[in-house]
Amino acid sequence: MRKWGEARVDQQAPFPNSAFSDVLGANRSFAENFKGSALTGRAAQGLAIITCMDSRISPLAVVGMKSGDAKILRNAGARVTEDVLRTLVLATYLLGVDRILVMPHTDCRMAMSEEPEIHKTIFDQYGVDTRSLEFRTVADQKAALAIDVIRLRSYPLLREGVVVAGAIYNVVTGILETQDI
Repeated sequence: MRKWGEARVDQQAPFPNSAFSDVLGANRSFAENFKGSALTGRAAQGLAIITCMDSRISPLAVVGMKSGDAKILRNAGARVTEDVLRTLVLATYLLGVDRILVMPHTDCRMAMSEEPEIHKTIFDQYGVDTRSLEFRTVADQKAALAIDVIRLRSYPLLREGVVVAGAIYNVVTGILETQDI
């Protein structure tokens, strides 16, 4: 039996170079031309964007910004979770964030199925029971976005004066569809 804090032997393996060869090769090319950065950890444009982990979304490009301009928080479905709240408290007090945009997107997997369906799919395909997790699927994206925006606007630990808005990013047109909340 393992003792508390003792790592499992199979978790201590050498870096899997072959599985990440494309990533490491691209990084070597990137580093060859890297000039360093005068950027700080602050959001130069005072913006934080909460969006989905969907790889079709380039949050900085969507809003016409570049590295260093905004803080990007990503998770499945672009939901305002406890971790997002924790991160935004830090960002609003210590990292120059004074605006928050909650930005889910069209054609999102989290808006296409109910929670039980996703658990069943994972179980059926992989034999793993994920019911102890809450994936936070959304039957109505606009309603979920409104809840998340209101949650942020009323969260007592965010710095006073922070402006919060919601918009749905259309992955087909590239348009941000603003929502009145």
